[in-house]
Amino acid sequence: MKTALITGVTGQDGSYLAQHLLEVGYKVIGLKRRTSIISTDRIDHIFNHENFVLEYFELDDPGVMYRLINKYDPEEIYNLAAQSHVRVSFDIPLSTTNTIVTGVTHILEAIRNTNRNIKFYQASSSEMFGDSPQVPQNELTRFSPASPYACAKVYAHHLVRNYRKSYGVFACSGILFNHESPRRGETFVTRKITLAAARIKLGIQEKLHLGNLDAVRDWGFAGDYVKAMHMMMQHEKPDDYVIATGVSRTVKEWLENVFEIARLSVQDHVEIDPRLFRPHEVPVLLGDSSKAKRVLGWEPDVTFSDLAKMMYDEDLKYVKSSL
Repeated sequence: MKTALITGVTGQDGSYLAQHLLEVGYKVIGLKRRTSIISTDRIDHIFNHENFVLEYFELDDPGVMYRLINKYDPEEIYNLAAQSHVRVSFDIPLSTTNTIVTGVTHILEAIRNTNRNIKFYQASSSEMFGDSPQVPQNELTRFSPASPYACAKVYAHHLVRNYRKSYGVFACSGILFNHESPRRGETFVTRKITLAAARIKLGIQEKLHLGNLDAVRDWGFAGDYVKAMHMMMQHEKPDDYVIATGVSRTVKEWLENVFEIARLSVQDHVEIDPRLFRPHEVPVLLGDSSKAKRVLGWEPDVTFSDLAKMMYDEDLKYVKSSL
């Protein structure tokens, strides 16, 4: 039985990845930072699984990773932990940078100095492309980061490549485009919209305030994307891959799709709030994942419309249950 460590296991991606790895026969060591409130709702359904263990972990404490590697002797480490909200990174740039850059450095150093046979996965981001004029974006597209979050991700991405080339570490980066699910955080625009639609439908909320509706994104399902992470780590050669659907949609299209499912009027319930615009907007992110399809055999299964319905239906159940 293989053992995998997952940082950020209580997040959207971490919870789906842990679930997937347990399903294919792994022992999973989920790592989370200590908080004063219980924040394990995304992994409650696997919490008592015989092959799942939860450990505390801090990205800025290098000794913890050495201890965990010595304790569990993992074959794979997936680094998914970080301050991941792009808009918030403008308000707390130092904290965002530290969690991303320092965290990946500590883990790579621990692997280099303990066991270089451990495979490593880094969660890179389509935000690294920023306002690059090339569309669609692939593994060779020039990075042009447009936020503190994206700048830190670029640093971490190049660091992974450096450890792969310099020290022979099996280190991969997945350049994932926007991926959503019912487990998405409520501050992210897709979930903000589906949750608000459910509340408006049930008469709990009247208005939804949004920022830039013209931003173009490539949206997929997180459950599909974590499978790509695992596939990268099973390939004989470590490399970097763009993971995306190859279909672009605006925030407005997502909004209209969700409100149509809910049978609500956008005009009656949505207002634009300039405070929600980013200081530096990223106009278009559209991924070309042909390399992942060719080399790994990965393709997404869940469509844009299916994802919108999935998230709205789950939020409707969630809001009803809290009444």
